[in-house]
Amino acid sequence: MSDFHHAQLDWDEQGQPLSREFDDVYFSPTSGIDETHHVFIAGNDLAPRFAELPAGGRFVIGETGFGTGLNFLCAWQLFEQCAPRDARLHFVSVEKFPLARDDLQRALALWPDLAPLAAQLIDQYVAIHPGFQRLELAGGRVVLTLLVGDALDCLPELDARIDAWFLDGFAPAKNPDMWSPALFAQLARLSGPGASLATFTAAGFVRRALKEAGFAVKRVPGFGKKWEMSRGLFTGEPGDEAKPWYARPRFTPGRREALVIGAGLAGCASAASLAARGWQVTLLERHDAPAREASGNPQGVLYLKLSAHGTPLSRLILSGFGHTRRLLQRLEQGRDWQACGVLQLAFDAKEAQRQAKLAEAFPADLLHQLDQADAEALAGVALPAGGLYYPQAGWVHPPALCGLLAGHPNIRLVTHREALELRREGDLWQARAADQTLASAPVVVLAGAAEVLRFPQTAGLQQKRIRGQISRLPATAQSAGLATVLCAEGYVAPPREGEHTLGASFDFHNDDLEPTAAEHAGNLELLEEISTDLAQRLGVAELAPEQLQGRAAFRCTTPDYLPIVGPLADPEAFAEAYAVLAKDARQVPEVPAPWFDGLYVNSAHGSRGLITAPLSGELLAAWLDDEPLPVPRAVAEACHPNRFALRRLIRGQSA
Repeated sequence: MSDFHHAQLDWDEQGQPLSREFDDVYFSPTSGIDETHHVFIAGNDLAPRFAELPAGGRFVIGETGFGTGLNFLCAWQLFEQCAPRDARLHFVSVEKFPLARDDLQRALALWPDLAPLAAQLIDQYVAIHPGFQRLELAGGRVVLTLLVGDALDCLPELDARIDAWFLDGFAPAKNPDMWSPALFAQLARLSGPGASLATFTAAGFVRRALKEAGFAVKRVPGFGKKWEMSRGLFTGEPGDEAKPWYARPRFTPGRREALVIGAGLAGCASAASLAARGWQVTLLERHDAPAREASGNPQGVLYLKLSAHGTPLSRLILSGFGHTRRLLQRLEQGRDWQACGVLQLAFDAKEAQRQAKLAEAFPADLLHQLDQADAEALAGVALPAGGLYYPQAGWVHPPALCGLLAGHPNIRLVTHREALELRREGDLWQARAADQTLASAPVVVLAGAAEVLRFPQTAGLQQKRIRGQISRLPATAQSAGLATVLCAEGYVAPPREGEHTLGASFDFHNDDLEPTAAEHAGNLELLEEISTDLAQRLGVAELAPEQLQGRAAFRCTTPDYLPIVGPLADPEAFAEAYAVLAKDARQVPEVPAPWFDGLYVNSAHGSRGLITAPLSGELLAAWLDDEPLPVPRAVAEACHPNRFALRRLIRGQSA
């Protein structure tokens, strides 16, 4: 990841961008917009195909080379003009060197006709870091999934079915790696039946390699000075499926109605992602409003605990951070969130070493090291050390984010209803309590943290509860100068509405949610470790822990610290269907997983829910609606509920 950087541009006298890396233009000097319409829009017959979409239909475009986003904006504009109002457009594009935001804005200013759409794209074009980055536009009707990295690294990780390909990028002579048989094999793997393809090049070796991969290709008149271009149709066999225990359930409900149990962040996110796709969602909550438990703290921190080794958890966090950060653009800065940055202090030599490795592995606009003097200047208080600074992070008021997500008109919130039993009656799941049906729907999402384990259908999921307590400290004139979130073993945030949030304790054994003076005292000790100066500014020596205000809640996590997101299978039938794995873990029995039709889970986000829960809502909706997954397949599999049953079977082999 360390070789990541934004595109290096030069600008010609007409104000058009040129790539320094590839010494090539981004679009035709004659007219980039006309070239896009000729080569990619007409080359894939998009106008009639958009118009012929059924109500509620969707169309998926794949692109190699996002560049300035011109092709995407033209496709989106045409979709708005031709497609049914409730249809959805998915656009998946690879880009190794994404433009910096200012460069993107400057390039798109060349096309006044696209200005309203370009403004939406630029607003959401923040936290664009390596990996899968999802942007929701047009109220969720248009979804852009940017795969930031080399096409030959990213496309093998994509789980999608593409309807039309824009084979773009710099010319084959300038960028030969991108026009390779290995890339075309990935296009074939990802192509749906009859997928179309168009590209500006008519180079013989490109057409021959595409034919070899399963595309019927022909030359047609090109644009401008290019006499010819190529277009084609996929005539090969469908690509590989995931292993059966991860393959998508083939269940299609008769009605697009869903019941989400639990209105914390995971539940609100799940409901919002389904509602954006036209589902009618009932959101069932046992309290009087959303975000009354772990999602109810006054301030939560966008803290990225990353690994330099590209683990599934680290990749999920990187994609989730970008997704949440873009969602926050829709909330009010200062009251609901603040992009004040997060400073992780290098509190000992081991932590300093870990931070140095991260600084080498990730781009500087995501994180970079600060020495003690620079860290103090940035934070506005004296500190014991420098640390790792995340400039695009900050704090969030989680109830505001839950409110934003749960506020979709397709969501009906039902409070003071606690589901104690889940029963399948005919085509519907029923949430019940005391012989009363609280709500029913063909699809259910369990999002109640550790409470999901009360239902027999979740037997075998591994979750544990961890009690956490935060303390609320009244800001003083001296403490109000704190300008960034500070983290060590605990954290303290700049003031919101006259209070700092300080936390948070970790307790695996206490089941009582009444805040304790002992844990307030522990939080004050964490504050002393973060900054003695700040503790003095807050008058900590005069504060009596038993007088402090705060709240306690249960986080819920798993042994591997990854959330649980995806469809649920019958645990007993699963163990029977794949029993052979206990004898030989390399066996792949072609037995469909015994799914519970329409039953899904989104849970166990631990202390990272602000970063992982909203994107997990998108992942869940993609499972349900057979859409491109917003994360690499390996990450989706690592979060899958079936991982626990698989591990048990395979470990039984050596037991």
